[in-house]
Amino acid sequence: MKNLFLYTVLFFLPLAILTSSFTGKNETPLPQDFSDNFETEQLIQYLESNGNFINSTASGAIISADEVKKNLKNEKYHLIDIRTDTWFAYGHIKGANNVLAPDLLDYFQNKINPSDFDKVILICYSGQSAAFYTSYLRLAGYGNVYSMKWGMSSWRQDFAENSWLKNISDDHVSDLETTANNKPAKGSLPIISTGKSSPEEILKERLQVAFEKPYKDFAVTAADVFANPQQYFILNYSSAKNYELGHIKGAVQYEPFGSLSTATELTTLPTDKKIVVYDENGQTAAAVAAYLNIIGYDAANLAYGSNGFMNKEMSKKGLDAFTAKEINMFPVVE
Repeated sequence: MKNLFLYTVLFFLPLAILTSSFTGKNETPLPQDFSDNFETEQLIQYLESNGNFINSTASGAIISADEVKKNLKNEKYHLIDIRTDTWFAYGHIKGANNVLAPDLLDYFQNKINPSDFDKVILICYSGQSAAFYTSYLRLAGYGNVYSMKWGMSSWRQDFAENSWLKNISDDHVSDLETTANNKPAKGSLPIISTGKSSPEEILKERLQVAFEKPYKDFAVTAADVFANPQQYFILNYSSAKNYELGHIKGAVQYEPFGSLSTATELTTLPTDKKIVVYDENGQTAAAVAAYLNIIGYDAANLAYGSNGFMNKEMSKKGLDAFTAKEINMFPVVE
């Protein structure tokens, strides 16, 4: 018995010492970046190695109303209208299916076989919330999802009057600057904590939670940004050339389709401040804001993009301005 006892002590003592190095009072903790950012690092590495959607030209994933109109009889095109049932009843594109944003993931997983279609098109009022949820669905693995440019505002005049036409302005043209602002130094990634062990599980959990939140929680108005610029990190997601033509004071330019990876400038974004992303049309920026939220940043889309504060100026400079020529008079089902 003594020999057995001695054997047991000698066997378990080294194990106890090893374990205490991780859990005891005198433990040496894992590096802060590793322990806190582990899930975020796993998730980003997974997304960047599986298509790197947001850092590719596919991240816009926008198609025109003209293309949709030409393919209304094409069985390989599937239209999803995410507006309220009231607006859907008021008027919608023939063949469109009314699916509210919180139900999109279930719809893709259980109601349709997305791979049956060449293109699945999300349609909303202005194109912005559709672009936002298109980004979520692309991250979920549905690489054939697109949003319709300008939303129903490009389909018929009355829809435009309720959305784009009442939200474009030149109210802040005199408040713009043309000098460049430097990017912050590279720092750490945000912290996400789902308790999941694999990147696939982490992504699934993040998306599940994301679809439950309304798009309005991720949109900020131009009036608010110009009134309270110090509250935000303003991310201009336009080309350097367009940025130099005039941008919000303090805005920092990030080159579209490549600058937001771990290999480039992603870690220059702050983790302790709300990031407001904006571009010309509000749709590509919406996709970026959605991506940043999935990987742990606090990000919002600037509603209606640059059109919300320099619309006529954009038109003069040949930028992506919403004008009367964007509005069609296509038929709807009422």
